[in-house]
Formats: sequence, structure tokens, C-alpha cells
Amino acid sequence: MDRSELADFLRRRRDQLTPADVGLPPGSRRRTPGLRRDEVAALAGISTDYYTRLEQARGPRPSTQVLAALTRALRYTSDERDHVYFLCDHAPPSGSGPDKHIGPGMMHVLAKLDDTPAAVVTDLGETLAQNRLHTLLIGDQTALSGRNRFFAWRWFTDPAARDFCPPDDVDRISRRQVADLRATAARRAKDPDVLDHVGALRAASAEFERLWNEHLVSVRLSDVKSIVHPEVGAIAFDCETLLTTSATQRLLIYRPRPGTDAAEKLDLLRVIGTQRLDRCEPVTAPAATLPDQRRFAVPE
Repeated sequence: MDRSELADFLRRRRDQLTPADVGLPPGSRRRTPGLRRDEVAALAGISTDYYTRLEQARGPRPSTQVLAALTRALRYTSDERDHVYFLCDHAPPSGSGPDKHIGPGMMHVLAKLDDTPAAVVTDLGETLAQNRLHTLLIGDQTALSGRNRFFAWRWFTDPAARDFCPPDDVDRISRRQVADLRATAARRAKDPDVLDHVGALRAASAEFERLWNEHLVSVRLSDVKSIVHPEVGAIAFDCETLLTTSATQRLLIYRPRPGTDAAEKLDLLRVIGTQRLDRCEPVTAPAATLPDQRRFAVPE
């Protein structure tokens, strides 16, 4: 591991970024124009002390999980991300399958969407990043592990995953999930990640197997749905999906549906979330790294 080169690369990027670049308020009493170390640490979900040691070239070698969080927090491009991995004597993420590194452009858009829930997911339904309001709405999905990181797996194998969906909407969501996954499987034919994901679902869920055999195909680009939050009740959304050029990542945007009380309920959710944070250790990062008090498994 080249600690001195890594330290320099981290410091230079931190100095180049502004709070606005990462969706943070400007604050006051800033001695330098860049981000503070504690802000980068919070964005990456690591301790300030650990990040400080990395910048001082005296920290232990970061794991690949920490590097993924750091390169995302510092808005590195894919080439810059790979450079960080090499400096730490790790192989960069494989080029096969979906790229789980969110580019600086997508992260910039996500950070700007502070008035509506939004998240970045892969084409297999794995949540990569959430803004604060999305986390307050459905919980921290990025903290899940294994197959539970994938929405379809939770939806078809865990009955609790449907608790926050209106009962009369369950069948429609099941069909949309299968149809979208079928389209992904065709686009990424023979991809081992896709084959493993679909195979596991077919083996674990009779419902999924039945719908898969119906050969439903549809790419989800827009939707209308309702999420039943345990504290504020049902919230109606118009949902839009923006795709990357490779179609392997999606930005999901939940707009409060006009003519409903959705906007007022989201405002209430902000207040509830603020009260929770006031009772905990202060955190300045957006919800992509915020721990939540509970985890909700609801429709994407």
C-alpha cells in the first residue's frame, strides 16, 4: 500500500470539493474552501479519526468496502476510483456485470434532490445510494447484506417486505418486478450474476417461478404507487426512473402525487427524522450513509 500517495490523493480531492458539490449546507467559519475531514468521513460512513489517519499516511490498509464508500463520497470518476484501489494494493472492481461505482454526475444529481425521495439502484434492484428523505421513507437499504440487498429477493422471500404496500397493489408490483428482471436477463444474457439471482429466486419462491414462466417483459421507467409508512400513513407518489447510458444503474425519483396530501406527509417525515437525529450523535451526511432507526422493505 502506498500510504503517502493515497494521503495526497485524498487531501487534494477534499480540497477541491465544496459542500454544495456533495449536497451539504455551506455552514460557517470555514477556514478553507474544501470539505472538512469530518464531512468526508460522515459521507463515507467511517469515523473521522480513521479518515484522518488515512490523510496523514498512517492508517491501516482500507478494505474494498471502505474504498468503495470513500471514492463515492469524494466523487471520483471510475479511472480515479481504480487508481485509489491500486494505491491500496487492491484489485479494482471487475468490469463485468453492472458497475456499482456511482459517477460524480449521478451523485451530484442525487445530492440536489433534497425535497423528494430519491435513490440509485442497479438493474438487479440493489440499492447503492439514498438521499436523506428516501432513507426516512423506507429505511437504510444500503446497510443490508447478501441477497437481502436486492429488492426482488426481499419481496418474494420475506412476507414482511410487503407490509408497507397496499394489499390491492401487491400482484401488480410482483408482476412488474418479474417483467423488469426478465428484460435485464435478456440484455445481460449469460451474465453469471443475473443467472445466479434469477436461479435463486426461482428456487426460493413459487410465486416468482409462476410469474417467470409467464414470460412477462417490461422495463420500468415510470410508475404510480403508494407507500404505507408506519408513522405518517399512506403516501402517493409519481415515480420516475432515469437510466445511465449502460442502463445498469437507475436513479429513482419519488415525486409527491399532485392532488394528494403526499407533500404534507413528507414534510412531517422530515420533522420526525430531524427529531430522531437530535436524540442521537449529530451527523451532517446525506441519507446515503445515515443509519436509520428501523428498516423498511417497501416497493422500489
